[in-house]
Amino acid sequence: MKSRYSCTAAIVVSALTSNIVSAQQEQPVMDIDVLETVTVTGASTPATTAVDHNNLSTTRESADLLRDIPGVSGSRMGGHGTDPVIRGLSQTRLNILLDGAYVHGGCPNRMDPPTAYATPASYEDITVIKGVQTLEHGGGGPGGTILFERNTQRFTADEKMRVNLEAGYRGNSNSREFAADISGGNETGYIRFIGSHTKADNYEDGGGNEVRSAYKETSGTVVLGYTPSDKNLLELSIERQETRDLLFAGAGMDSPLADNDTYRLKFKTTDVNDVLSSLRAEIYRSDIEHVMDNYSLRTPSNPMMLMRAPSSSDTIGGRLVAEVDSNLGQWKVGVDFQNNDRDATRVNDANNRLNAVLWPGVSIDQTGVFAELTHPLDKANRIIVGARYDHVSSDASKADVVPGMPPLSPNALYAIYYGGAQAEKRKENNWGGLLRMEHDLSNGLGMIYAGLSRTVRTADATERFLASNGMTPSRRWVGNPTIDPEKHHQIELGVELQRKAWDMSASIYYNDVDDYILRDRFHQAGNNATIYRNVAATLYGGEFNVGYRWTANWHSSIGLAYVHADNDTDNRPIAQTPPLEAVASLAYTASNWDAGVRVRAAAKQNRIDDNPLTGSGLDVGDTAGWAVVDVHGSYNINKQVTLNLGVDNLFDEEYAQHLNRSSAFDPLQVQVNEPGISAWVKLSARF
Repeated sequence: MKSRYSCTAAIVVSALTSNIVSAQQEQPVMDIDVLETVTVTGASTPATTAVDHNNLSTTRESADLLRDIPGVSGSRMGGHGTDPVIRGLSQTRLNILLDGAYVHGGCPNRMDPPTAYATPASYEDITVIKGVQTLEHGGGGPGGTILFERNTQRFTADEKMRVNLEAGYRGNSNSREFAADISGGNETGYIRFIGSHTKADNYEDGGGNEVRSAYKETSGTVVLGYTPSDKNLLELSIERQETRDLLFAGAGMDSPLADNDTYRLKFKTTDVNDVLSSLRAEIYRSDIEHVMDNYSLRTPSNPMMLMRAPSSSDTIGGRLVAEVDSNLGQWKVGVDFQNNDRDATRVNDANNRLNAVLWPGVSIDQTGVFAELTHPLDKANRIIVGARYDHVSSDASKADVVPGMPPLSPNALYAIYYGGAQAEKRKENNWGGLLRMEHDLSNGLGMIYAGLSRTVRTADATERFLASNGMTPSRRWVGNPTIDPEKHHQIELGVELQRKAWDMSASIYYNDVDDYILRDRFHQAGNNATIYRNVAATLYGGEFNVGYRWTANWHSSIGLAYVHADNDTDNRPIAQTPPLEAVASLAYTASNWDAGVRVRAAAKQNRIDDNPLTGSGLDVGDTAGWAVVDVHGSYNINKQVTLNLGVDNLFDEEYAQHLNRSSAFDPLQVQVNEPGISAWVKLSARF
């Protein structure tokens, strides 16, 4: 068995005993090595498949890697900051935690979603939970949860230090990546340093066109841990990530600076008493500074419009979670909180005039409590039931600030588009619940399950308070301070089967949404601004994965995912919904080397909402279907050193995924082409 430890993140696909797919199924797009498959009865511990992260292709950011999983998509704006989508739901419809911390990006146009601050070299595991399988990770999250996690370092008298080094290169974009993970300690504690540096130039698409996508990223993390026994942990971590000179083809601006400082303090014990089996306490703080402009990294079209938008997003939060054994079964109960403060303005540096108060001193507080019970009915059947309550308050302290041109404060903009509404302090009391039945099939064949859930998602800072004061009404982008939270009511059915030579998983889901928060257009002649409103919506779809081991060396797999999304209020599709997607692979594994080929494909998407005069206009238009071929291989030079190499998009296809992005200045939608043929190599060493 190879070491779990490396500088590139493993992807762990987890669904709390559902959506459990073997590495051959869920990760066919990567050269993988199954380390362990753990099937767990009950929902308190996820069933996981660990993937040897030493075999992930190099110089790809975290969210780009996640797009290799069937059911996970992502919208590209450039070479950095891909925004993940699970089951057609994105942004704050996903709960994304970076080693336990919520990190909310600093760009109103989402140049920096949370995954932009999750450098792959900094994490061992990435866990993807599709849909609602637990209420533990925060309010909302109807699309799913993504957990970036670091392993606890524990040393013995025979092992005092671990060193992991990595260097990689990708030809298309001339990307260079270096990473180091060095830790040392003894039985009672450890110190760990994780550092990485990536520099990428613009890449070319399959048509030979240069795509604005260059960036530079440097990150460093120091972790101090106290481990007096194998049942107790006290850990402090300090993390800094600096990203510079980010170019974005899918926006009217670039980002010369995006920095994140994150601080975490954790305590965990599993040595309590016969009733309280574990206790976990965490607190964190994340501070983000972000700048975007249209002139420092590109030539502006109008020298009198030198626009710069500095912003900040500061989050503090924590949680206390206990696991309790009782006659009814195992309880998991907890309380969590987070406060996010956001400020953003837009300034014309040509005349030093304030153009807009984008986030007018926005503060959103959320405090939640939850309880889940896993109750065994008999040896083969169990029920999981849970409830969650979240109290939310929101405010905007600078909503009366009047910019210079045009002279409209955020409150003035709200009043125009929402019937005189103002940015007053508002409170919500949101209730969620989960009911799930699981049945183990005989002879260890697998499991079938059925789940019902209700989740409530509050509006984020942009949906509620954005006040982009364009020079013309059609270029305005205005949040809705009176918007109601979304209520998702989901049902999911699934099956997991596993035999010696094959394994399969399939799931179908239906999501009925009250008060879906729709980004739309204000349909008034001469005033076609971007706004937000509540509509009724329906989403349904499914995923299917199957793998077959032909011999001890040969293995193949295929995965499919589809989602259908409707705006029921207006009888039209919801924009930015991915089409049918597929991944297939064939791999050969020998004693010290392996090789494989994969095919990634998507069908044509013609269920669109691309007309801003009658709908949202958030789709560019129909997107053609596509298929690309990747090849990869690895060779273990010795026990410590591994060489990985491959070619993505072998036949240099020119294509774009359906999901597109919006310009920062106007309602223009931009679809960014994916990279053309890209050869890559990575050398990893573990000592």
